[in-house]
Amino acid sequence: AAAAALGLPPLGKTQSPESLLDIAARKVAEKWPFQRVEERFERIPEPVQRRIVYWSFPRSEREICMYSSFNTGAEDSAAAPGGAVA
Repeated sequence: AAAAALGLPPLGKTQSPESLLDIAARKVAEKWPFQRVEERFERIPEPVQRRIVYWSFPRSEREICMYSSFNTGAEDSAAAPGGAVA
């Protein structure tokens, strides 16, 4: 009970620390779009590229919905130009 209160894993279950590659890739992805990383550096090892791309995508359902929204700002997306309803 004391371990759970401190946020520690239960006895017998250990967590492995996050790799330095994942930490660095996550920090890069938080600050720069992948396209800028590609433009800035000539050679990026493939494992590093894969981890940066992985961390570039949103994690929470709310962020995924926000970035996948296709709302163009039109008041009524069902109405076609000229007032006709699609």
